[in-house]
Amino acid sequence: MEISRVEALSQRIVQTYAWGDAVWHVWRANNIINDSTQAGPKAVANVVNTRTSTKSLVLLHGGSGSWTHWLRNVEHFAQTREVWALDIPGFGDSDLPVGLTDADGLVPYIAEIFTHSFKGKTVDVLGFSFGGMTAGLVAAQYPQIIRQLILIGAPGLGLFGKELPMRGMTPNMHLAAQRNVHKHNLNTMMFAHPESVTEEVIDLQLANVSRDRLRRRRIARTDVLAQAQTRWTCTVHGVWGALDALYQDTLQQVPETLTSMATFTVVPDAGHWVMYERPDAFHEAVDPLLRP
Repeated sequence: MEISRVEALSQRIVQTYAWGDAVWHVWRANNIINDSTQAGPKAVANVVNTRTSTKSLVLLHGGSGSWTHWLRNVEHFAQTREVWALDIPGFGDSDLPVGLTDADGLVPYIAEIFTHSFKGKTVDVLGFSFGGMTAGLVAAQYPQIIRQLILIGAPGLGLFGKELPMRGMTPNMHLAAQRNVHKHNLNTMMFAHPESVTEEVIDLQLANVSRDRLRRRRIARTDVLAQAQTRWTCTVHGVWGALDALYQDTLQQVPETLTSMATFTVVPDAGHWVMYERPDAFHEAVDPLLRP
């Protein structure tokens, strides 16, 4: 599977804090070039790489996700950057801090993780959906942490319309039925084209949703991110899929609402999970923003 191949190129870093473990996957150019045949990710417990610098690129995934939201992007970015993809606390392999319920509560934990991992140096951040909203809140409260932020389909702008017709699981639902629910939900929210929802994508979604322990989050439907922009000091860009289901009637209002953004780019023919559905076009939009 593609996920196994890409993960095998990474270094898995586990950092232990008072509240639990935070898990990173890190890709470097030499790993991509030289280590493509290794059996699995190299695990390192509670270690911070001594080579980190402003060249580090941090990736924050969306809700009910993990580092695998960036499956089709990490190798590309690792050609020029040291890529750090975090499992946000409460998702993937990272622990959920006691009492944490939503993105606003995540802010001090993300700040602690960034400060420890990058030794106080600022980093560039790509934040997808929930991860983008969270990163925007971090940038507002801890301006010394993020050098540049690229928001991708981020919520918290007060621009959502009617709720999408998502389906839920029922007790004792068998696996085939679960897969059908995920297929429907991916088609409804994440992708613009049905052919994007492959069996491997459903596998990925099953694994990620089963590890989502922050399910009662609600502030994504508010304008919390729009309010936070008044405290941003870093450069902020926006990249959205042209067919993002969450913004199907309000996409043109995004730059009107996030007036602090330096640029706003729309990737054609792509849904909410733009960097997976149209990775080449996404890279073409983002690469110029990451140049020094």
